[in-house]
Amino acid sequence: MKTKLTLLFIALVGAVGLVSAQATEECITTMSIFSEHAKVKNYDAAYEPFMKLRKECPTTSYALYQYGERILHYKIENSTGAEQKAFLDDLKKLNEEKKTHFASKAKEGDDISDVALTMYENKIGTAEEQYEMFNKAWKADSKTFKNPKGLYVFFNLAVALQEAGKIELQEVFDLYDGIQEQITTIQNEYAKNLEVILEKNEAGTALSSKEKQIEKYAESNLSNYSKVSSGVNGMLGKLADCDRLIPFYEADYEAKKNDVAWVRGAAGRLISKECTDSELFVTLVEQLNTLEPSAKTSYYLGRLAEQRGEDAKALEYYEESAERQTEPAEKAKVYYRLAENFRGKASYSRARTYYQKAVQAQPSMGIVYLRIADMYAKSANNCGDSVFNKRAIYWLAADMAVRAGRIDPSLSDTANKTAAAYRALAPDRTMIFNAGNAGQRVSFGCWVGGSVTVPSL
Repeated sequence: MKTKLTLLFIALVGAVGLVSAQATEECITTMSIFSEHAKVKNYDAAYEPFMKLRKECPTTSYALYQYGERILHYKIENSTGAEQKAFLDDLKKLNEEKKTHFASKAKEGDDISDVALTMYENKIGTAEEQYEMFNKAWKADSKTFKNPKGLYVFFNLAVALQEAGKIELQEVFDLYDGIQEQITTIQNEYAKNLEVILEKNEAGTALSSKEKQIEKYAESNLSNYSKVSSGVNGMLGKLADCDRLIPFYEADYEAKKNDVAWVRGAAGRLISKECTDSELFVTLVEQLNTLEPSAKTSYYLGRLAEQRGEDAKALEYYEESAERQTEPAEKAKVYYRLAENFRGKASYSRARTYYQKAVQAQPSMGIVYLRIADMYAKSANNCGDSVFNKRAIYWLAADMAVRAGRIDPSLSDTANKTAAAYRALAPDRTMIFNAGNAGQRVSFGCWVGGSVTVPSL
């Protein structure tokens, strides 16, 4: 009998969570009843066995905690006042129990931020209390604080509290840097997965059902995090334009000019908002170079040299910065700047080399593909030994533009319009028919290299 119950239990919860080998027959019976109700979202019926299991069988299955969170969310959403607050407190308690009994599966940043988001969505507590709960999650384990809505709400609360004079502007800046770094890290992982799929698509290789799921999941998450990043940027824009930043940092400069972290942060903020033509930026860069010569200071010195028209010196600084960088996002930024420099000089082959290095360092940098597409299109007249082959390069440019939008959904509208414009310049059906090469590969011998397949008629 115990064997049959165990098999039924595993069938019910096996797809959801870990099953303990030490589970007693009574625990398994209760867990089976609990799981049957929870799986069909009958949370009121599941509540009593849920509470019994927490007390008597807390290690039976990880599914107890996964379903338990859903039950308590339901209870919070359907209660008010003291009862609602009690259910919220119990959600916090459940997270602690999960950490005790399934420590390897607990994610503190995710769990605490879930409590904070629940408070926000159900209007529990003040804005300060909601913010403090988010802040607790961020400080406890920012790496597992990944919920896109949670990240957005956290920053939105920070901006509102700063505008109300409840927190300092520097705290908002620090949070902005941390959240954008977190988003970039997450986007890079999804972009790497999607890149493999895109290469298979472009090669005409059929995708497996698992690869199609990976593609769908990656694109969905890239879109979600792109929206959060844009929203966070929009909120910061109100607080961090040059007219506000420059006097903000000027006021503290003398007192903090020997604080390396402060000088580094101030210089970084000015450069990120393109406030580099100010006297303060020059002062900060020179001071940072005195206090802490580094990859960052080399990059900043490159920007100053570029502004002064000292192109050779600027390239020297950028190369030095790229070689010394250890942070992928920062390395990508430097390589991108180098690529832009060479693209502006129509040195397309060298530009592409640096663009490729940039996207290797930061796979979610979709703008790289739009830039490469632009260079391909501008090289159409110089590639190919016939009118048809020259115009065929626009197909390659279109493919690159489409990739930009899929890697970075914030670029999708621009990327799709650009791709459509390139396809309109590529050989039409009449040209393909007259050339008699539908379905064949066209190769490019100039700096572009590579090949495309001529569309079938």
